Formats: sequence, structure tokens, C-alpha cells
Amino acid sequence: MSPRRRLLGQFLSLLALGGCASLEGPDVPPRAAASPAAPRLVVLVTVDGLPMRQIMAAREFLGPDGFARFLERGRWFAQAHYGHGYTVTAAGHAVIMSGAHPQRNGIIGNQWRDPATGAVVYNTGDTAYRYLGNPTAALAGTSPRNLLVPTLGDVLREGAPQSKVIGISAKDRGAILPAGHRGTAYLYMSTSGEFSTSSYYMQVLPQWAQDFNAARPAAAYFKRAWRPLLGGYDCPRASAGCAYATAVSDGQPWQADNDNGKRLPMVVGGETHAPGPRYHANLIASPFMDELTLSFARAAVRGERLGQRGAIDILSVSLSSHDYINHLFGPESRLARDHLLQLDGQLQAFFAFLDRMLGADRYVLALTADHGFTDTPEWAVSQGRPAGRFKQREALPAVNAALSQRFGVQRLARGFSAGGLLLDDARVREHGLDAGAVLAAARAELLRQPGVAEVFTREQLLATDAATPILQAMRKSFHPERSAPLQPVLEPGWIASYQDGGSSHGSPREADTHVPLLFWGPAWVGQGREDARVEVVDLAPTLAALIGIPAPAQAQGRDLGLRPRP
Repeated sequence: MSPRRRLLGQFLSLLALGGCASLEGPDVPPRAAASPAAPRLVVLVTVDGLPMRQIMAAREFLGPDGFARFLERGRWFAQAHYGHGYTVTAAGHAVIMSGAHPQRNGIIGNQWRDPATGAVVYNTGDTAYRYLGNPTAALAGTSPRNLLVPTLGDVLREGAPQSKVIGISAKDRGAILPAGHRGTAYLYMSTSGEFSTSSYYMQVLPQWAQDFNAARPAAAYFKRAWRPLLGGYDCPRASAGCAYATAVSDGQPWQADNDNGKRLPMVVGGETHAPGPRYHANLIASPFMDELTLSFARAAVRGERLGQRGAIDILSVSLSSHDYINHLFGPESRLARDHLLQLDGQLQAFFAFLDRMLGADRYVLALTADHGFTDTPEWAVSQGRPAGRFKQREALPAVNAALSQRFGVQRLARGFSAGGLLLDDARVREHGLDAGAVLAAARAELLRQPGVAEVFTREQLLATDAATPILQAMRKSFHPERSAPLQPVLEPGWIASYQDGGSSHGSPREADTHVPLLFWGPAWVGQGREDARVEVVDLAPTLAALIGIPAPAQAQGRDLGLRPRP
């Protein structure tokens, strides 16, 4: 290892330990023990919205024991992809621990419309339950009811009820879906800055979580400046040895602003007078939210004695900030590059904590993402690439106008639902219209919209054609009882956009499907890079094999066979 890498790693570690160190008690000294037959703890880290290309672009500047723990001493898959086409947060998180595509697991998007009524359904919404100690908004995520399949943790706890499965995230869906039906989810409350849960899981928070919240950890970042981690932040593009040289500088007109500004250094909460809901929400789009989430994960490991009780436990930690930062500033931005470097140091500190608490030979790490990210269209166009923004709020009136002109009835298209277009079937019947003709006309108008490459019908998505490009991916996203009957696919470089700035994801294109799939655990996981194409549905069956339990019943992936080579 070069002296530069060693010094950088030490610096990242010290920085990452600084934020919430006062909230953490002394670590249990490491125990000298032989590796058990199965790991005592499986730790899944999901970095929301992290395409594999961002890791590789920054690899030279990573510390020695964050992402590099996997890349240099673990087993990692350079061509891991999501197999489904509508690549959004809830869909990805449901796939990760179930091993099943949305066509089976039922989580077709972050939200969708009930095809019969048009009512909006939130992926983890369940009005039968409420948040503990915090207000519960309409459509709030409170339970895994809409997840139609078991997860890895469900299988584990069915056979070993003493095992614990815990999901933690700043997003409700990032915590609830990986935790499954039998686990426990803790999620960040932007109203209060606390981590809480819902009454689906318990009626009172455990004492360790109450103690964590009592210290008001989110307030510690109020008016804190997010500064570049490394020097040369404003270096010219293509400068040798500069960590930011290949990324796009701050303050671009296409970058969005969420109250914190769009340049580093960035003061979080700079527009507010005291910590409150506005500040707590803005905290998410900064490195400090990931640091706070990992601090809560440390508290959970201590408080629940995860991996220390003679049972196999699962801890899922979904880190949400990178998704927000990519959305606001674009994955090509220097803000996104710096956040990745900040996160690298935070992961290094978290892994060191696990080594101390459990012993480095007693647990397994897996790291992935819920989806990738498309470059900001305006940036792509400036580089000579075709790109653009497909705006549903403009496409819907265009479709309805075309249908009204053809059939003499207004508002035949109800709205977009998890990326698809939903028609008002009751209105079609009421006016005695031919449903097939209305669908065909709606499809034809969608195909006339800028950026639309293809529109697949329900019949195509339920058939067996395996030759049409992209159709198989869209088929894996299509649930016959929940999905809309028309599913548009955009041209490469185009995004479905709800604003004029920032970027997004949600396509079956490589930018959105290609994510990290990284493993570490010396006693159970081999070393080296694998270049064969694999899918994220393979993660749950692979982890199941490592801990010696069956894969979830509806899993569509396969065991990747991570055992160390003799």
C-alpha cells in the first residue's frame, strides 16, 4: 500500500469517527476465537443510488479499508445488474433480501395507483399502524404488508426465532423492505431528527434507542459545514492526481438546490434559525445523515448484542444520502464524488467498529445499491450525447387530448403509475368504448412523445417473447395485479423528470441497472474480481448458502458460490 493511501485512510477514519463519537460507549475488546461454522452476523450495507461506475472512477483515492476492503481483500462482481426495468428505491430494496423480481415480490415502485380505483398506494404504507412518538403522515411507510414474498431474514427467523433481523435507514422503505415481515425496522424521522419505528413492530422503543434519541444526535450537525474531504476541490478538469478532476464543478445551472445550496463548503441548516423539520429533512442530502445512520447502527449492535449471543443475526443498513445528492447535483458532479469519499471513510470507521466488537473472523459483509443513476441530461448534451427529460405532467395531458379527439371523451388516461400509464377502465366502460382501441391510441400517442423509445402492452409483458430488446427487463417489473397496462421505456440518456434540474433513475439502461455487489468475510468469502454478469437477485440465495439456510421461497436468483478457493 502506498504511503499516500495509508495516510488518506487514517485521515478518513479520524474524520468519520468525529461526528457522533460522544454517543458511543466503549467497545468490547476483541475476542480470540476460532471462526464458527457460520458467521454470527451478516451485515448488509446498501448505498442508495450508487452506480458501480462511481466507485471505479474514485478508486485511486479510496482509503485502505472502506470500499477497498471489498475490492482488495474480498470477492466482488464487476458486472452486477438489476434484472428488472423500473429501477427505483423501493423496488431495489425489495429485491435485495427477497431474491425475487417485482413481478413476484409486488413492490413495483415507490408508489403506484390501484388499477381499479386509481388510489395511490405507497410501497410500505399501512394505515393500521403508526409511528412511535412521531406524527404519521398519509402514505407513510409503516409495515411490509405490500411485500408479497418472504425475505432472507424471514426464512432465518422462521427456523431460529432467537435470531434477530434489523433494518435501519433514513428512508422508511430502505429499512422496512430489507427487514422483511419478521424483522424490525428503524427509520429516521425528519419531523424530529430521531430514529423510531412503527407499531407494526412494537409499542415502545427499546431503551438503547431511547437513549440514542435522548442525546439529540441530529442537532449536533446544525450549522455544520460540509467541506471537501481532499485538497484541490477546484482543480481544473483532467488535472493529474486530483480526486475531483474527472467530475463536474459546482454551481452548474442544471444542478438543483434543496436549501443547503449547490457548492462546497455547504452549511447544513444555514437558512433556518434552529433545528426543526426543515433542517432535519435537509440533513439527509449531506454526508452527516450517513454518519448519523451508522451511529444508530452501532447503537443497535451494542443494544441488541447482534452477533454476540450464539445466534445468527442480520443487520441491514441502507444509507440514503448518496441518492439525494445524485438527484440534486448529478452523479457526474464533484459534490457526488466528494460524498463518495466521505462515505468511504465512514464505512472504514464502521467496519473497524465491527472488527472490535465481534472479531474480524466472526461476521460477513455485503455491499450493494438499490439502483444506479443516469447522468444529468444537460451535462450529457454538453458532452455531445443524446439525452433529455420526459415530463409526465406534460405527457398525460397530451395523451388525454389525443384520446378525447379520437373518442370524444375526456380524461380517459387516469395517470402514471410506477412508470406506466393507467387508463380509467370504468370511464371506458361507461362510454361503451372498445378498451383495446383506447389502449392502442394511448400507446400511439405515448410513442409520439419526445424521448419515448418503446411502449410495451400488458399482452407483451405477459407473453413469452424473449427476443425483443428490453422487454424481458420490463417483464420482471410487471406485476399483473398492480402494474399499469402500458409501460413506456425511454431512450438512453433520458430520465423521467419532475423538475428542471438534477438527475434521476428508473430505466432498464445500464446506467441505472449496474450496481456494486461486493462481499467480505475471510472465513467464508473468497477473494478477487469476478467479471461474469450476475444479478442482484443472486444476493439473497448467496447469503442463505453462507449461513446454511434455504433461500427465500420465491427467490429467482442463484447462489454465487463465494467459498474460498482451496
